[in-house]
Amino acid sequence: MRLLTIAALLATLPWCAAAAPTWQTISSEPGKRIELDRTSIKREDGGKVQAQGRVILEKEIVDAKSGAGYRVIEAITRYDCGSRNASTIKRIYKKNESEVVREEEIKGAELPVRTGTLDDKVLREVCRPAKESVTEVAQKANEATSQLKEANEAMIKKDLAKSGAMKASDTSHAPAAKAEQAAPISIKPNLKPPAEAAHEPAPPKAAPPKASHVVVHSSSPAKPAKQAKTGGYMLELAHSEPALQHAHIHWSYDGEGGPDNWAKIDPKNKTCAIGQRQSPIDIKEGIKVDLEQIKFSYRPSTFRIIDNGHTVQVAVGDSSISLTGKTYELVQFHFHRPSEEKVNGQRFDMVVHLVHKSDEGQLAVVAVLLERGSENPFIQTLWNNMPLEKNVEVSPPGPVINPANLLPSDQNYYTYMGSLTTPPCTEGVLWLVMKQPVQVSPEQINIFSRLYRNNARPIQPASSRMIKEGR
Repeated sequence: MRLLTIAALLATLPWCAAAAPTWQTISSEPGKRIELDRTSIKREDGGKVQAQGRVILEKEIVDAKSGAGYRVIEAITRYDCGSRNASTIKRIYKKNESEVVREEEIKGAELPVRTGTLDDKVLREVCRPAKESVTEVAQKANEATSQLKEANEAMIKKDLAKSGAMKASDTSHAPAAKAEQAAPISIKPNLKPPAEAAHEPAPPKAAPPKASHVVVHSSSPAKPAKQAKTGGYMLELAHSEPALQHAHIHWSYDGEGGPDNWAKIDPKNKTCAIGQRQSPIDIKEGIKVDLEQIKFSYRPSTFRIIDNGHTVQVAVGDSSISLTGKTYELVQFHFHRPSEEKVNGQRFDMVVHLVHKSDEGQLAVVAVLLERGSENPFIQTLWNNMPLEKNVEVSPPGPVINPANLLPSDQNYYTYMGSLTTPPCTEGVLWLVMKQPVQVSPEQINIFSRLYRNNARPIQPASSRMIKEGR
């Protein structure tokens, strides 16, 4: 009977579950709010952190796959704090706090985190070093004090032992030594105990008082510093591996941070050196076939623009492409001077890369070659709204742009499989290079050149890759 009563009481208690999410707002913008679940932060080896964030929208959006509306998008993402890369693991679309519309597992590539994006704001939060509590700080201070005390005691014992050994070896003063042991030690500095003074003749007036070996150390010449042993710490620093030598160098397009050193700067960039399908390439000797037409679903949108220290980058909303039954959302587009890719050995004045990503994490980049000619109104709108400072994102309230205005009238293209042209040089990227170039004025080229005279990665080996050319 008693057991039944206990069982009944246990049945009324709530089940023990995982800690409920603790959502903290880290950014509020017009139309959306970005939050981070503090309880989800998990620190992993290698400076990686896994965390769950979410975007809460003011207006409901209709999900293209399910047809239902959602206002909350939650994402579980793994961040690499050292290289500032991120890979999304799972995404959840919700109608409200509790009602799930759709979930999707994502097997995407690890991509660089762009400044000002949702991932950038979450990364800054989760990659902050964990703060130590007052108790932990006090405990470390006590441990340090204890270690210092032990070291001091060991040093005193060593000096006393050394002094005793020196006195024992001095046979000519043996009687005085015995008297010294029996006599009380004087607390007055530089004075001998009474017993020692009574048995010792008075020194000449010009002679200085005899110093104690314990209190005052001899002033013998300092010993020369020992050479570091082979394999020692300092030697390792002097002859370290290239990756360690470049530990504090950021990647760039010239100098120590240039393309030849990208893999040496950070081991995570090793694909830049050992990859077999790297971009850009010289597009030539392609197979002429009837390629599927790219379906561009580009729409007018407000935009965000930033000079991120490597290029001018623009983000828009609600634009995508479709190819081979797969849809790729437009993530951002950016510029290079000169063009990174060549076509039959010819390099163009500039190129714009429109970076797209599918729900599965597959990347597709549309490259539009730019050549010197008449002024381009689309690009002029961007130049008019460029930020005054690097790494400061601007969201102009007035102008609206349509990426479709950046495309050539003839949308025939070359295609091949390659990589990102910037670290970490991730491979498996579908490249779609427009055959017809678009014109930009010399003044517009010069404006970009004042920021980046050369931000193009050198041509990489094609390595017998198949290149298709639309006919």
